[in-house]
Amino acid sequence: MPEVKDPVATLNFALEIQSIQTAFFREAEGFSNETEVIEHRQQGKDGKVVVIKVPGNTKWGNIVLKRGIIDDPSLWNWRKKVLDGDIKGARKDGSIVGYDHKGTEMLRYNFKNGWPCKWEASGMNAGGNEVIVETIEIAHEGLERVK
Repeated sequence: MPEVKDPVATLNFALEIQSIQTAFFREAEGFSNETEVIEHRQQGKDGKVVVIKVPGNTKWGNIVLKRGIIDDPSLWNWRKKVLDGDIKGARKDGSIVGYDHKGTEMLRYNFKNGWPCKWEASGMNAGGNEVIVETIEIAHEGLERVK
């Protein structure tokens, strides 16, 4: 009988760019891919139409990371490369690494040619006590789960 394993529980996520840990996040999502389905119709020997489904292009979901904003402008500076038209300079390979409560690496997703397609900071309210949340969205050309 196969060993029953517990689901992976992670408490925070690190963004690594070119193997250098860049930032920690509280939320990470968008780890997805989808392959288009192309329907190819053929006429069978008996004259009936047969639909054959074949794979088309694969699309990758954008990775979305959220954290409380800090005084380190590195994510903004990465986004600014795109705003300034330096797309080649902005494209980076990287990883999203999930850690458990002990700081042990539990999972890792590597992405290829990622670049920040969106940066956002939540609103500010002097009467509230909420943390300003920084969100970065990374477009990429492929994602692989390696752990």
